Amino acid sequence: MAIIVQKFGGSSVANAECIKRVAKRIGSTYDKGNQVVVVVSAMGDTTDNLIDLAKQVAKNPPKREMDMLLSTGEQQSVALLAMALNDLGYRSVSLTGQQAGILTDPVHSKSKILSIDSTRLEEELSLNRIVIVAGFQGVTEENEITTLGRGGSDTSAVALAAALNADVCEIFTDVDGVYTTDPRIVPKAQKLSAISYDEMLELACLGAAVLHPRSVEIAKEFGVKIHVRSSFNENIGTIVQGVEEMNKIVEKEMVVRGVAYDLNVAKVTLFDVPDIPGSASKLFRALADEKINVDMIIQSQQRDNITDISFTITKDDLEKTKEVLADIKEKIGAREFSYDSDVAKISIVGAGMITNPGVAARMFEALAENNINIEMIATSEIKVSCIIRSELIKKAVVILHEAFELDQPA
Repeated sequence: MAIIVQKFGGSSVANAECIKRVAKRIGSTYDKGNQVVVVVSAMGDTTDNLIDLAKQVAKNPPKREMDMLLSTGEQQSVALLAMALNDLGYRSVSLTGQQAGILTDPVHSKSKILSIDSTRLEEELSLNRIVIVAGFQGVTEENEITTLGRGGSDTSAVALAAALNADVCEIFTDVDGVYTTDPRIVPKAQKLSAISYDEMLELACLGAAVLHPRSVEIAKEFGVKIHVRSSFNENIGTIVQGVEEMNKIVEKEMVVRGVAYDLNVAKVTLFDVPDIPGSASKLFRALADEKINVDMIIQSQQRDNITDISFTITKDDLEKTKEVLADIKEKIGAREFSYDSDVAKISIVGAGMITNPGVAARMFEALAENNINIEMIATSEIKVSCIIRSELIKKAVVILHEAFELDQPA
């Protein structure tokens, strides 16, 4: 008897009709002799609506209270889905993150899962019940409700799959797999039959919204096989798994597997920073202490014992970053800082880059041939990322998708 964890996003449970359709699909999986645990996001735009409501009553709502508020969205979904399943004759039970044993750290609004006590889950499964768990949430040792950040339901699902040693974690979305790029921008984008954890992690971190990056990290750490598929059809989707399993799949060799983009980017520059030991460490420690994630970093050439430091963050962290820089610039002797939120990040990803020289050069050439200026560059073994003007991002996606022939069937 297989254990299958299924996750359904907000669009999959957007209304009563969708919830009933999802219930039938879950029931079908159960009828095949499987034990089923389901993780559900909040319905449709519920989370956005709750955020808007909070902003109407408070200029700067405390993060603890935001977690208390936002966690109710998923609780609505699990209760309604359990009702729909019971109405179809399936024994089911809905659980909050706390009831499911999900323990997190105390960082409100973007907490991380520390451990999962699967005792309650295993008890419910032993009673032949379908277990419906609220995604996106957990509880601290002090019994405080926390949320995992946007997209955290993916993380909940994969973490539960790891805790239960599930055979597969099926992530149901409004697309039927992982594509070489966003099909809304490039209609000829191709669905990948399989992708490695490392490639998927890079794509997720670089803006591909199919999976939450933390969920892929957990999947890689614990060897959880993920199947990304559509909740609106029965098509086989994309398998995310280890490299050793990828080698068993016959697919056209692709040096670049995908093109990702991210509009949630801001570029910040601190000017005239004294070029002495400790300046950079003080700057980035101050940002880290405020839980601000820094992505790309560039330090300009030293001149008269001073330098400029540019880095990128998410737009969500821009206001807090401005506060940090206003305080730290005098402490490290910097002159001033500037910020630019009209930028975006374009990236190419592929494990084949490791053994194929010239990939970065081809990317830069393709952008240059189309008059797209590059403001910052970052690389790893399997990715190249560039910061460009945000208004050019769609054009850049199309150009790079064609340059690496990703519109050809795999």
